[in-house]
Amino acid sequence: MKALVKARPEPGLWMETRPVPAIGPDDVLIRIRKTGICGTDVHIWNWDDWAARTVPVPLVTGHEFAGEIVEIGRNVEGLSIGQRCSGEGHLIGKLSRQSRAGKFHLDPATRGIGVNEPGAFADYLRLPAFNVVPLPDTIDDEIGAILDPLGNAVHTALSFDLVGEDVLITGAGPIGIMAAAVARHVGARHVVITDVNPARLELAGQVADVVPVNVATDDMAAVKSRLKIVQGFDVGMEMSGSQAALDQMVEELVMGGRIAMLGIPPGKSPVDWSRIVFKAITIKGVYGREIFETWYKMIAMLENGLDVRRVITHRMKAADFGAGFDAMRSGLSGKVVLDWG
Repeated sequence: MKALVKARPEPGLWMETRPVPAIGPDDVLIRIRKTGICGTDVHIWNWDDWAARTVPVPLVTGHEFAGEIVEIGRNVEGLSIGQRCSGEGHLIGKLSRQSRAGKFHLDPATRGIGVNEPGAFADYLRLPAFNVVPLPDTIDDEIGAILDPLGNAVHTALSFDLVGEDVLITGAGPIGIMAAAVARHVGARHVVITDVNPARLELAGQVADVVPVNVATDDMAAVKSRLKIVQGFDVGMEMSGSQAALDQMVEELVMGGRIAMLGIPPGKSPVDWSRIVFKAITIKGVYGREIFETWYKMIAMLENGLDVRRVITHRMKAADFGAGFDAMRSGLSGKVVLDWG
């Protein structure tokens, strides 16, 4: 099969020929149709410090996918050959207190396909049947291929009650934009999304009914005045990984405000904890998706009118993966989807 491999400990990925994975009794084999390129994949391409200490070489990469089941292990029940699916890319252990309590997304033994284990940038993927998420006919392969990052957005957005609330999102990358769409879908009053990238802010306005704000040029006080936000924002979602953005979010929240934090500031960042304590701010760290509650909720929302398709800005053949990564690394794209044909 064709597979996109981190073949050497240096920048880049390479299309190679690899054996089709052999499945075990509790696995399925999935014929990959479409995959999304993730920011994590860009880190692996760039071979930054995180990638160098995390990713074994060589490794088939990729973890956002949609495809079709073509083989089933002898112990697998409830799935069928020919069934369309996506899947949870976090492979969990079964022994921890968290896992045994059903809090699978908190299992400390979690390993990721395309990061620690062979991934989905290939013609075929082996996946535990437990991790398979069947796709209804109403969700096509293109949307199925971005359910993983949409799940991050949904998990973040649904961390706190948003009905009637004013929401501030820092970071207009694809996940931040999708989180903005989710917030509006579930009933937030105003959703403001900030960035310093005009192209990303323009895309946010196309995907969702939100207020894009360029913090390099726009005055947040004027934005709040126009929206009749008197005290500040009720809920914040930090998606940028910028300490400056998190600092601004703390300043813009009401007393008792709540922050769901998906972005990761690099290294050890200075934090003015007095502002967080004296404003009684709650911060929740968000990692991945709630397995499988997030999947149920986002599929239901997609079937009930949530539309994030316009966040996909580039579609290309898997053979043109280099151009796809160039688009992602440019900072000018939304989601990039590769077609494995």
